Amino acid sequence: MRVGAFGRLVCGLAALCVCVAAAGMCAVVQAKGGGTQRISALMVSDIHLDPFYDPTKAKLLATAPVSEWENILRGPDSPGRSEAYAALQKACGAKAADSSDGLLQSSLRAMRQAAPHARFMTVSGDMIAHQFPCRFRVAVPGRSQAEYEAFVEKTIDYVMTELGKVRPGMPVYAALGNNDSGCGDYRMDAGSGFLRAAGESMLRGLLASAEKESALRDFARGGYYSVTMARPMRRTRLIVLNDMFMSRNYLTCDGRPDPAAAEVELAWLSRQLDEARAKHEHVWVMGHIPPGVDIHAVVLKMRSVCDGAEPQMFLSSEKLADVLVANADVVRLGIFAHTHMDELRLLGPGRGKHGGRIAVKMVPSITPVHGNDPAFTVAQVAPGSATLVDYSVFAASDGAHATWSKEYSYSSAYHVGAFAPREVERLVKEFAKDPDAKTPASRAFIRHFYAGDTTGLIKPLWPEYVCTLSNDTGKGFAKCACHSAR
Repeated sequence: MRVGAFGRLVCGLAALCVCVAAAGMCAVVQAKGGGTQRISALMVSDIHLDPFYDPTKAKLLATAPVSEWENILRGPDSPGRSEAYAALQKACGAKAADSSDGLLQSSLRAMRQAAPHARFMTVSGDMIAHQFPCRFRVAVPGRSQAEYEAFVEKTIDYVMTELGKVRPGMPVYAALGNNDSGCGDYRMDAGSGFLRAAGESMLRGLLASAEKESALRDFARGGYYSVTMARPMRRTRLIVLNDMFMSRNYLTCDGRPDPAAAEVELAWLSRQLDEARAKHEHVWVMGHIPPGVDIHAVVLKMRSVCDGAEPQMFLSSEKLADVLVANADVVRLGIFAHTHMDELRLLGPGRGKHGGRIAVKMVPSITPVHGNDPAFTVAQVAPGSATLVDYSVFAASDGAHATWSKEYSYSSAYHVGAFAPREVERLVKEFAKDPDAKTPASRAFIRHFYAGDTTGLIKPLWPEYVCTLSNDTGKGFAKCACHSAR
């Protein structure tokens, strides 16, 4: 992923509440006989693990099974590690570092402390570092494409294994990101051997599911899958997308466009949503790249949408948002990421008075590659209704030896109800009425958008940025942004 210059819960009275003082959170277990139930869950994204942080060790990792990676990565640094890593960064044109294994382990420790009773984890993509092909080529020269693909597979396997240690037995639901490929950023072939291998790693924790065979089969076909979320979630289906196929940057491994891959996936998604409706299920949809406008490309590159230029979108078409909004009666939540920032969006406004609404939570990154502090989200969920009731964001102060602390909670920052369409829409409307970002809610969003930032990077762009929050179509954004500019 990239962002460039942007770079930088109430316990039920009828329930047994276990409060975690250090984290300021509480996990609720339903009292015998009924009552309101809330559970905690972890939302993680954009880890971007860099196994080349010690280039000498990378040669060992390339030949070692994943079972030996822990000992290799946590051994003493190789002589000259810093110099070798600096040379690697320069060779691959990297301006900053992704997550080392030390930072990954620090984040996992923080997750255990912040959410000791978490019932599941979502991982919305990008598990491997940026410039991965170049890094492999420089650190482990002379290897074949098959060996490179095997290294990517092992890196994803290692990350999934480590995430599974946060709370053994806890389901970890993961999506592919645009970097998570055996042939390069935004490149992938449907039905490839890479997808079959990655599916075995990414769905390992779900193998007790009755749908395991169909989930593995769908993943091998296109990197997407659908499962019934484990109890205590009730009648909730999680649909995990591979939206790389839908990206405006997507190419096959040999560099060709392939719009058919996205069409096949969208048809599959529609069938899944129809089936969920027939079974009276709630649905969560998770992917990596969100629908909507890429505000970085539109504003920072000065695209003149008010003079008729098409706003640049994250995806190649608006079809994903079309399908989701058309099924807003069953879709309770969207989870995406990709920007590395702590954001929200609302799908549906501007599509007609009878259109539905879907609240989208965009999860911040573990990697600090854009200068942001590493961060993850602890969610409070009502499992009976599949409602995201509240969430808190935890951020780190400094790399592998970080001190993690709670940045803020959604409820306390914005004083609205659950993270649901009506409440999110009300919040966005408040933002839109405040073009100078003077209200407490606007200031809170700007402050927390970029974990660790205190400079208000998006404040100069606030009216245009707010237009992206509830305008998932190019026309809707242009109308909003150009009206704001007058």
